[in-house]
Amino acid sequence: MAKINQYQDISQVEREAKKDYIDRHSPFIHCADTAKKGEKFKVKVQMGNEYPHPDDFDHYIKYIQLWSGETMLGQVSYPPGTFGNVSGHAEVDFYIVPTKSNLKLTAMAYCTKHGLWQSEVKEVAAE
Repeated sequence: MAKINQYQDISQVEREAKKDYIDRHSPFIHCADTAKKGEKFKVKVQMGNEYPHPDDFDHYIKYIQLWSGETMLGQVSYPPGTFGNVSGHAEVDFYIVPTKSNLKLTAMAYCTKHGLWQSEVKEVAAE
């Protein structure tokens, strides 16, 4: 089993290099707190809030996944150089259709140099 890295509050970290490392590898979920059952719902996943991630041929974000509990809802894969070999915030919009009353969304992302990273859980109430 691969080690899963998780975000920690970078305001509590003293060294700038450590803040950069944690932030740029962490996926962040951006979406509304409520959704309507049976209707399309947009969920954005972005890599890093403050620090951009490299897009080198040996160091890049290979994929981003969206999960609800133990069910994978979607995945996007990136070949090296997708972003023109320029550091940035890889992001993807997933459009899902909620069928349950509550979603517990988690994003997973894989960096080819620093492994698997997991977001914090984002709870969404579906009415």
